[in-house]
Amino acid sequence: MNIHEYQAKAILKSFGAPVSNGVAILKAEDAAAAAKQLGGPLWVVKSQIHAGGRGKGKFKEATAGEKGGVRLAKSVDEVVEFAKQMLGATLVTIQTGPAGKQVNRLYIEDGSDIAKEFYLSALVDRVTSRVSFVVSTEGGMDIEQVAHDAPEKIITFSVDPATGVMPHHGRTVAKALGLTGELAKQADKLLNQLYRAFVEKDMSMLEINPLIVTTDGQLRCLDAKVSFDSNALYRHPDVMALRDETEEDAKEIEASKYDLNYITLDGTIGCMVNGAGLAMATMDIIKLYGEAPANFLDVGGGASKEKVTAAFKIITADPNVKGILINIFGGIMRCDVIAEGVIAAVKEVGLKVPLVVRLEGTNVELGKKIVSESGLNVISADDLDDAAQKIVKAVKEAV
Repeated sequence: MNIHEYQAKAILKSFGAPVSNGVAILKAEDAAAAAKQLGGPLWVVKSQIHAGGRGKGKFKEATAGEKGGVRLAKSVDEVVEFAKQMLGATLVTIQTGPAGKQVNRLYIEDGSDIAKEFYLSALVDRVTSRVSFVVSTEGGMDIEQVAHDAPEKIITFSVDPATGVMPHHGRTVAKALGLTGELAKQADKLLNQLYRAFVEKDMSMLEINPLIVTTDGQLRCLDAKVSFDSNALYRHPDVMALRDETEEDAKEIEASKYDLNYITLDGTIGCMVNGAGLAMATMDIIKLYGEAPANFLDVGGGASKEKVTAAFKIITADPNVKGILINIFGGIMRCDVIAEGVIAAVKEVGLKVPLVVRLEGTNVELGKKIVSESGLNVISADDLDDAAQKIVKAVKEAV
């Protein structure tokens, strides 16, 4: 689960991390009061969307101005003007894709006098099963670009969970960023604060870009991007309360209610598969034969009839879907359960696009019988290759 920058900063501040003062607003008419509360003389008006690259992004609407989604204001009037332009407008960044995201919230923050900019992040390293930190002197830039152009400027290290952050970790950060004296002490303190926040809140990613040194010699988290381990959210109702569903795909929200692993993609063929590996293979073979998947959907190993019905409804709710491929290898999951769920869903929501079903495994013959005797216009397939060819052909013929 992702949260907004201002929410992430509030969490970091609760662990003692240095962040600028700021006020989040939902309405442009609240901008003046927020700016006056902060005092100025400089303010930063920041679009709050779940995507990076906001400062370099562009708004679709001409009325939003040519500046990006993060703007420096030098007066209260300018703060108000930017708020009116940005709220309700659609911001397109490198991470949103061409559709962009509508800006429904702004964060008005104290301006900072910046002497240096750095990059600092923490994430779960699956190779070491530890929290790893990534540090670079190239703050304010896309870390992927830095990794490509100047990998030697990126320093990484892992923290042993048995010991937590140790003094040598702080020295590593200070050396990597060229910090000495008081700033080196601040870096060590900040590293401990961030690690504690990461572990205690079950984060999966924490990115500070940029981490700055102010002209008066203070480290400060100028931006913050945080993601949480969704499997651990039941332990953190305070974090759950920060969820902004307007930033999420409606189909993915619906899928989460049924514990379905669903991700919207931009293709034309809807997929329903049991098992992540089989789902990936199914998507690959669809691409091989000239079409693209409209979604990733893993119904899991023990889905019920109700769960399958819900999954089918979610797929058919996508207007981009021109055909559906159901690919089930029954182990724990029984093919007859899948068949009953599909038939129930088709009868309830109707079937306006070609549907190919490939069943194999437990109760496969019973499953095929249920499908064949349903009286529905369903195309049966013998194996995955056959299924992919049939659904691609059906979609192309229907165009």
